[in-house]
Amino acid sequence: MPSTGLDPHRIRQDFPIFQNNKNLIYLDSTATSQKPVQVIEAVAEFYRKMNANVHRGVYEISVEATEAYENARKKVAEFIGARSSREIVFVRNTTEALNLAAYSLGLHRVKPGGKIVLTMMEHHSNIVPWQLIAKINRLKTEYIPFDDQGYLDLSDADKKLKDADIFSFTHASNVLGTINDAKMLCRMAHEHGALAIVDAAQSVPHMPVNVQEMGCDLLAFSGHKMLGPTGIGVLYGRRELLEEMEPFQGGGEMIKEVHLDHSLWNDVPWKFEAGTPNIAGAVGLGAAIDYLRGIGMENVREHEHRLTAKALEILSEIRHAKIYGPENPLHRCGLVSFNLADIHPHDLATYLDKHGICVRAGHHCAMPIHTHLGISATTRASFYIYNTEEELEVFRDALLQALKTFRIQ
Repeated sequence: MPSTGLDPHRIRQDFPIFQNNKNLIYLDSTATSQKPVQVIEAVAEFYRKMNANVHRGVYEISVEATEAYENARKKVAEFIGARSSREIVFVRNTTEALNLAAYSLGLHRVKPGGKIVLTMMEHHSNIVPWQLIAKINRLKTEYIPFDDQGYLDLSDADKKLKDADIFSFTHASNVLGTINDAKMLCRMAHEHGALAIVDAAQSVPHMPVNVQEMGCDLLAFSGHKMLGPTGIGVLYGRRELLEEMEPFQGGGEMIKEVHLDHSLWNDVPWKFEAGTPNIAGAVGLGAAIDYLRGIGMENVREHEHRLTAKALEILSEIRHAKIYGPENPLHRCGLVSFNLADIHPHDLATYLDKHGICVRAGHHCAMPIHTHLGISATTRASFYIYNTEEELEVFRDALLQALKTFRIQ
């Protein structure tokens, strides 16, 4: 496989955590990514030079803070191919974005008796909010299953989508690694008159994503999974839809006028951003986008494909290793979930930690996936721009040693 324009060894020099932990092998970027010095400094620089609230102050540093905040919004819009920065709503994370969507659409737009369609490979953040709203508004929920290979089983999808109001689905599974054909799924939703909502937490950080090409109505992702700070996320929405939607939270900044008997909302996207926002987080997210664009998302995707292919090869050669999800690395985002013999994932993760290897263990906030697979937990290794093939060789050796330590024959 030809090399890419991405050099993980050079990239690692930008990440203080690897300079301060020389032997750290971090294979948990699906949960949260590490942060380059460029992002850390952008956040620190904001606090050092222009820390002030945004939009309302007329003094110089408030104006500078507002410009920095709104410039970050423009960077996000360009990064995902939105028509305008007015289609970008800043939230805390993907979870809050999906809660906003569920509340505003499921409670105010969908009539009682309406139908929400999800898939069985969703993160809890794209299940529980809809369950809460379905209970309040007496909505029906239906699920599209996945097959033994980790792909969505669309054989009955048209029937499930008939009369649906909303189809909300993950672009890439955080357990199976499956990359769904979001463009096709959005088209299916629209053919049945449903809105298409995409959980892009595991796709936007790792591959080129263009919301106009995809054709989604709403799309959600988190900054902390793409080199940015925690506490900042994005809800993209078609402006026409955002204009129709009711706000999720009330308070300062999201209003034009407040009277004792009624209020008038601010323009989009600010009508969804009640209270003082995470200004520094947005600035940091803008810096993270600058960093990723400097590398090129095609290169990010190709690098992760190489690492995923190697990880699948390694695990397939280890006795007692059970891999979950598609066999073809081209159909996966940069992660592999597996089990090793009868070693509990928590025990294996603890063992690997003693070798300086960070992996995730548990149900990964996706219990229905594990229930469908007939297991309680998996071990998950995930990859990003700073991981190397040499690290995967250390990972392989540690797994082989684990089999000996746990006396697996």
